[in-house]
Amino acid sequence: MEDTKEVNALLNLIDDPDHEIYEAVSDRIITYGLPMIPNLEHLWETTADTAVQERIELLIHRLYFSGLYIDFKEWNEAGHHELMPALLLIAKFLYPELQAAKVLHHVERLRRNIWLEINNYLTPLEQVHIINSIIYNYIGLKGNTNNADHPAEYLIPQVLESKKGNQTGIGSLYLLLVEMLDIPVKLMRIPHQFVLGYCRPGLGNATGNYEVDFFIEPSLGQIFTHTDLQHYLTKIAVEYTPELLRPRSNREVIQQVLTDFRACFDNDLQKVQYQELGTLIRLLD
Repeated sequence: MEDTKEVNALLNLIDDPDHEIYEAVSDRIITYGLPMIPNLEHLWETTADTAVQERIELLIHRLYFSGLYIDFKEWNEAGHHELMPALLLIAKFLYPELQAAKVLHHVERLRRNIWLEINNYLTPLEQVHIINSIIYNYIGLKGNTNNADHPAEYLIPQVLESKKGNQTGIGSLYLLLVEMLDIPVKLMRIPHQFVLGYCRPGLGNATGNYEVDFFIEPSLGQIFTHTDLQHYLTKIAVEYTPELLRPRSNREVIQQVLTDFRACFDNDLQKVQYQELGTLIRLLD
């Protein structure tokens, strides 16, 4: 690494008790980017001071996040917001050394299994039944409600590996698969729920709303109707409006996944992670 003397000096100052000095040292270390991580890992392994180890761990996390932010910014500014790269980036927040190839292979195998069963003569309901059969029966995904105590259940790689996910985790996998298959299932704007809708193409009207055939609750694959939705909205005292039937864009999907995932870090011990996820959410505004 260039500037070896400065790097060594910075590493030696990580344990400085003066908070202002530590902050200045930390900010300078971050400017070196990901190549600084091996140095920090070596320092962590050779120090017995747990307080210093915690500082090193935080610095490594900040370095990974710095790179993650740049990648998210590039995705946000891209012409087409494909779901796969952004969902992998969210997973890298918790697992920065994630190997994407294995995940891509697993997703492609799922896509192909569904594609082999679907044809143009099937009704929307029949298409969704096939998707559900592959997801919940063939690979055996088990769904849970969103739970801040299980952050891995929000992330596609861990959902595929453990075969367990919550509404947001399985829902984002569902959206990824239908995007790859060009099936018009979209995330709806139903409050407090990550619920999908089958949006028939070409039925937009002057107000920008879309005709939705039915809705899908992704943690279980349950299908429900407009009447069911009206009952739910009445229960939570929310007015049934056309806006709820306007599907979300991919940018909004990723923003919602980030928002749901951030709830896992809403505590005193993980304020930094909570704030970082907030930064990514605002980036997508």
